[in-house]
Amino acid sequence: MLDGLLAELGPWNWWIVGFVLLAAELIMPGVFLVWIGVAAVFVGALSLLLWEHGFWIWQVQMLVFALAAIGATLLGRRYVYNLNPPSDEPYLNQRGASLVGRTATLHEPITEGRGRIRLDDTYWIVMGPDLPAGTQVKVTASNGRDLMVEKN
Repeated sequence: MLDGLLAELGPWNWWIVGFVLLAAELIMPGVFLVWIGVAAVFVGALSLLLWEHGFWIWQVQMLVFALAAIGATLLGRRYVYNLNPPSDEPYLNQRGASLVGRTATLHEPITEGRGRIRLDDTYWIVMGPDLPAGTQVKVTASNGRDLMVEKN
């Protein structure tokens, strides 16, 4: 039954596969299936032109599809990633990194390499050389939730 349907549809098989992949991209977005779907539609367009020729056998179609999928993925990734301009807020979701360069007063002394400072409305764990409370420190780096400081 399936063999008969595939033979009856002829070059339209690639169009169906391509549009199914494009629809699947809508269901599970990730901008990956779209390039494979575009490659399948491309092979479908070639199949409409070359279906009656003897060399356009399924092995050649699969080879063209594989090459088209690789090419579409590489070109698509290059195009999509060039559309993203640099952000005017590079540290938007990296609050610790946005604090590098600021100065603060130690709220708790740094003992055994760890202490606390208060910046704005948040207490931060800091790491650095042992210093007494009340010392002015400068934030030099961030490793996520901890800040590295040095004496100012």
